[in-house]
Amino acid sequence: MVNDDKFIRDVMFSLFATGRDTITSDLVWFFWLVGTHPSVKAKILEEIDRIYGANDWKKCRILGTEDAEKLIYLHGALYEGLRLFPPIPIERKQPLKHDTLPSGHHVNPNTTILLFTYAMGRFEEVWGKDYMDFKPERWISEKGGIIRVPSYKFISFNSGPKTCLGKDMSFFQMKIVAAAVLRNYCIQAVKDHPVIPAHSIILLMKHGLK
Repeated sequence: MVNDDKFIRDVMFSLFATGRDTITSDLVWFFWLVGTHPSVKAKILEEIDRIYGANDWKKCRILGTEDAEKLIYLHGALYEGLRLFPPIPIERKQPLKHDTLPSGHHVNPNTTILLFTYAMGRFEEVWGKDYMDFKPERWISEKGGIIRVPSYKFISFNSGPKTCLGKDMSFFQMKIVAAAVLRNYCIQAVKDHPVIPAHSIILLMKHGLK
């Protein structure tokens, strides 16, 4: 690794720049999903209260790394939001030299390959008949832990050598924000407000979240 100030600056800028809009996108869709699924919201709040302790916000502890790791149901809910509404709905790949995909297909240099992550999260043959359901339990094992899904199946953070460097940091940030907002505010989605994705590199809500 190059050890100079410019390299460190560029890496940190990349983490902040790439994490800002993607985290925003995920949280917007997450709060809409929670606001339209009262039973999920109730389970998240129950878990948060159990981890935080006292209900009085003046007495409660600040959520730390160890606490965030204990929020298993919230973890599953955030992953479900990422599955249904991935911040980057389309991934673009382009090989520099001839390559062969695991499927056996040959790819010529500079061929553009598009991976529709939005569609990949909604395949019945991959996620089951309930693929359109917002179901945090999908990510929780019988023992109460997180089910680890291969990155080539759940590709919201990319896969292999291209896996997002800020994955753990960004997910920790989302947990903190989600827990703080849900603990202090009652989220309710406005009825009859149109909720559709915008045509953008980042999967934003076209008419905003109300």
